[in-house]
Amino acid sequence: MLITCPQSPDAASASPALGDELEAGNIVFFPAAPLPLPSAEDQAFLRDALPGALKLKNVSYHPEADAVRGLDDDPALAARARRILADHGRAVDELLRRIMPELVENWTLGTCSFRPLEEKGRNLKPHASNELVHIDAGAYGATHGNRILRFFVNLNPAQDRVWATKGAFPELFGRFGDAAGIRLKNPRRALQPGPLDRIRSSVITTLAGGGLPLAKMLDSSPYDRIMRRFHNYMKDTPEFQADARGYEEIRFPPFSAWMVLTDTVSHASVSGRFALVTTGIVPLANCRRPELAPFNILRES
Repeated sequence: MLITCPQSPDAASASPALGDELEAGNIVFFPAAPLPLPSAEDQAFLRDALPGALKLKNVSYHPEADAVRGLDDDPALAARARRILADHGRAVDELLRRIMPELVENWTLGTCSFRPLEEKGRNLKPHASNELVHIDAGAYGATHGNRILRFFVNLNPAQDRVWATKGAFPELFGRFGDAAGIRLKNPRRALQPGPLDRIRSSVITTLAGGGLPLAKMLDSSPYDRIMRRFHNYMKDTPEFQADARGYEEIRFPPFSAWMVLTDTVSHASVSGRFALVTTGIVPLANCRRPELAPFNILRES
């Protein structure tokens, strides 16, 4: 599942191979982050200043609003965090457009987040906990079956970030789809947006274009609700969490990076702090292996 990328970004330029690995349910790992990281001073600021100013689970930069969420009301602190996270999001965008342009063509670059707290022992509610193995759903409003791509950097100078996985969506759906209630009787009809979906999306689009850009985060679709049901089943079900089949732990050393389609690869952050996480939505039409996408697995079930 872990594919180490030995090439420099330039050597891998314009190759579909990395995108193929992601679609196959693998994690592409870079032993050294293949992009410019924040300066040493900015890294120290993120690690030292943000944990005590946190009021949400993470600190997130939203490019559509050019704003940071998750911090106390300190304009100077928020402005510096906004600059650092915006710059990192752009660096990720530039890297991925260079090394796998086919997959990210016309993608939507979403939030760039900093996760400053130790994941282990946060005692969050199950649906909010990253310690429980899950598959991402509705990461950026309504995806309608488009793919959730996330790029991670371990910004901890001394400790690994430890992940756990239990495999990818195709096999998990085969084993748990019935119990989770996501094996659909008439999947093509169930995945089709209805009148209420179209009305909601229209209203949200109007709000987003009228000065409330973050309204788009409230949008949904039948596909996204089905995937959210699976996400919640995984986190809410002790039997699933205790099931050792396919379980694997992966360690990401300091200043390494990795990317993964988190709508298909199950994952949990077992331990670690100080991670940068950039999210993007990849058009399903860009995929070279569309039969492996959760949307099409659900539709053909």
